[in-house]
Amino acid sequence: MNVNNEKPIIGITTGDLNGIGTEVIIKTFSDNRMLELCTPVIFSSNKVINYYRKIMPELVFNFASTKDLTKLNPKQVNIFNCWDDEVAIQPGVLTEAGGKYALRSLMVAAQCLKDGQLDAIVTAPLHKANTNVPDFPFTGHTPYFKDKFGAKDVLMLLYNNNLRVALATEHIPISKVSASITKELLLSKLNILKETLIKDFGIDKPRIAVLGLNPHAGDDGQIGTEEQTVIKPAIDHMRQFNNLVFGPFSADAFFARGSYVHFDAVLAMYHDQGLVAFKTLAQGEGVNYTAGLPIIRTSPDHGTAFDIAGKNLADPSSFREAVYQCLDLLAQRQRYSENTANPLRRGRIEKEREDSAVV
Repeated sequence: MNVNNEKPIIGITTGDLNGIGTEVIIKTFSDNRMLELCTPVIFSSNKVINYYRKIMPELVFNFASTKDLTKLNPKQVNIFNCWDDEVAIQPGVLTEAGGKYALRSLMVAAQCLKDGQLDAIVTAPLHKANTNVPDFPFTGHTPYFKDKFGAKDVLMLLYNNNLRVALATEHIPISKVSASITKELLLSKLNILKETLIKDFGIDKPRIAVLGLNPHAGDDGQIGTEEQTVIKPAIDHMRQFNNLVFGPFSADAFFARGSYVHFDAVLAMYHDQGLVAFKTLAQGEGVNYTAGLPIIRTSPDHGTAFDIAGKNLADPSSFREAVYQCLDLLAQRQRYSENTANPLRRGRIEKEREDSAVV
């Protein structure tokens, strides 16, 4: 981190070069008020930035170019040039180059974060079809950051002001979901969720709802038994240690009746079970957060949006919110760290963590 800069230094990855990532980045940081909150460092190249800047001539977007993170300009957007290659940019087209340089941006930024040169990171969307390569044996950002920072487990958490939805399983086929859900998995995810609600969101005693896997949460075993054999035992275990964990709830009724307003977070069993409802309710302003890491990483809740890429149509709301939330999470984690400096409180927290993790 630049010791002469009091604002957080936030790394920004460009995402797929042919998606909307660079467009929403430029739209977000063309508002100079963002520079009052942080010093952004975009991991890309001047040529890519200039290509997309020309598509949005109504915006004023100035930047400083650098290859040295010790020499950042805190009064401007900084472009950290990760490559000097001539890259063919084809908005809306899935190309090998689009994925190759998206990964270059991500890997360079992640290493700078690990080296302590950044305070946190905000990632623009990748496309799995051109990032499934030998050098990147991951299904997305979440498992990559888990591996990069040596986390035992992580949790994909999407949220806005009114709703937080976490996923027990992420990007796996529906046919593999049931076998993947074990008591051990659920306890790990629930403990991460509880910890992040306390540490990163400032909720001392969080209330967590757990959804069932089957329709009607299994109807007492008539439509599947996972609720009785796996999900409820995990919930009961958490409750033995005074954790406010409830369920399993039937997913359709839970969201349709607005039951989520009574909880601080919801643990869904699989991707679409939680995210269809979340994205419908969040209306484009949701943020994706990787909980369980020693660092802060957020992203918008949308994908590469090839259908509108390069047309100056992308809405930057979710990306802008991802930057805001990144800063809020940094501040909250710092407050938590200061509050737990007392060794007596720290010991109590560690004891509760150990007890609730016992299977």
